[in-house]
Amino acid sequence: MSEAVIRVEGLAKDYDTPAGPFPALKDVSLDVAPGEFVAIMGPSGSGKSTFMNILGCLDRPSRGRYLLAGRDVAKLDKDETAALRNRTIGFVFQGFNLLPRMSLADNVALPLVYSAIGHEERLARAGAMLEKVGLGGYAGSLPSRISGGQQQRVAIARALVNDPRLILADEPTGNLDSHTSEEIMGVFRALNDEGITVVLITHENDIAQHARRLVRFLDGRIVEDRPTLQPAHSPPTLPSAASGRHPLPREGGRGEGPPC
Repeated sequence: MSEAVIRVEGLAKDYDTPAGPFPALKDVSLDVAPGEFVAIMGPSGSGKSTFMNILGCLDRPSRGRYLLAGRDVAKLDKDETAALRNRTIGFVFQGFNLLPRMSLADNVALPLVYSAIGHEERLARAGAMLEKVGLGGYAGSLPSRISGGQQQRVAIARALVNDPRLILADEPTGNLDSHTSEEIMGVFRALNDEGITVVLITHENDIAQHARRLVRFLDGRIVEDRPTLQPAHSPPTLPSAASGRHPLPREGGRGEGPPC
């Protein structure tokens, strides 16, 4: 059996508050195998965002162990942790986090700046990832010239540019309308079908149903961990490269630009 991409054992996280320590996570244990697609749900304050920050090596637990791709994160120094994170994880956020004055290609290439890769190769890789999400013809455009759904595709391309084993997505459809959300989830499902492990946070049951496994948090603990009851979806496909060379339909979502 393949080694777990994510393994957490007895994870706990406490925050100091004026009223004393607040336990955000309590004795959480979870394995995520290579190629899984996991949705994490829970109400505000349930601990799911704290858990995601620890998975992304953006925070450290107070107690317990976290192994990422077989490496015990607690035993790594700051540089080793950053290298492991950049090599293993691609991040996708609700707010896209694109730099407005940089072209789409430069936005996608940004994670490669910290690698020993020349400028031309960085742009070539970024162009290939934009092609993969159907936006190859927009490499020189600015984020303000494309819709919210297209911006999230760019963010997914940026997450993929380092060829990660794992994508962590935090409310990736939170700023999008329902039709565009379905399109974006189709992209994640297609990537998962290619073998990339996907872990996403969502508040929406219909979005969670695109995953193959549901983990629900409440009061800092996992209270449910089961396969999803997946509805009938059309087969997931990545946008065709050609769709990035011609005008795309206007997509909904905050930050929507003019039709492209």
